[in-house]
Amino acid sequence: MTLAPRSRALADLFWHRPYALLLLSPLFWAGNLLIGRAYGSELPPFGLAFWRWIVALAFLLPFVWGDLRAHGKAMLRHWPIIVGCGLTGFAGYPVLNYVALHSTPAATASMLNSTLPLMVPLLAWGVAGEAPSARTIAGIAISFIGVGIIVSRGDWSVLSSFSIGLGEIIMLVAVACFALYCTLLRYRPAALPDRLFLFATMAASAIALLPFALWETAIGRAFPVQLYALASLLFIGLFASLVANVFWTQCVATLGPTLTGASFHLMAVYASVLAYVLLGEPIRPFHLAGISLILTGFAIAILPPRIARPAPGAAEVIRRP
Repeated sequence: MTLAPRSRALADLFWHRPYALLLLSPLFWAGNLLIGRAYGSELPPFGLAFWRWIVALAFLLPFVWGDLRAHGKAMLRHWPIIVGCGLTGFAGYPVLNYVALHSTPAATASMLNSTLPLMVPLLAWGVAGEAPSARTIAGIAISFIGVGIIVSRGDWSVLSSFSIGLGEIIMLVAVACFALYCTLLRYRPAALPDRLFLFATMAASAIALLPFALWETAIGRAFPVQLYALASLLFIGLFASLVANVFWTQCVATLGPTLTGASFHLMAVYASVLAYVLLGEPIRPFHLAGISLILTGFAIAILPPRIARPAPGAAEVIRRP
């Protein structure tokens, strides 16, 4: 008789202090990168991005039906921010990811994604006028040296001759799109429940992607109705699109954005190991050097400012009436 209450208590503890969830969202996103790399030539990028949100919307709809009826008008009033988030984070980011993965190894792609927590303050500066601290700027600079090592594959002459791979450039643009999405989230309307805002953003991205998915079908690149494609779509739609975003949002709400953002770097670790094991992609020294600098820069950027110690006797002076 006591098993059910104990189970509910454990579930509540797991949800409200969800350290374990920090490990899962990056794992699901790494799986998405791996699928995009493994089946890049078979799965059309716009079609895959469109159908992943259709799958996610289908799973989420029963949970937001009441919210749609209660907050439908408020959702329509806030359509600009919903569309902006949908176009940047849920349409532009995945499509550019899939396009880049045609020519970029999954390990490299995941490491370039690790620049996200450092792109966000740059875009917050440009969009919201929030100037980053000197420490944050130093961290960003160190991080992008690591990016340079990865995109140049450890050969700086590649950078000097401007012959960086197109796939790496597209991947960085994709990450910039998601960083802009994260910046726009600060303007999310408080009147909308979190799950309804997520549903509306997914719906906006699916609507935006539909014409391009139809165009792909018209030119002979329809989404294949085969077992591997449907299984990949189910995983991406349910886990990489819906569950990962729900877990990520809960972690931000309960553990804070700094700790949650730091876990994003786990995607590089997961994707590198999975790509090595499943796809046979090598992990080279320049990968390790680049990701080390990216992580170092991130650590510097998030370190709290040093608090100056009060002079001897200061506390006594303050307490003295």
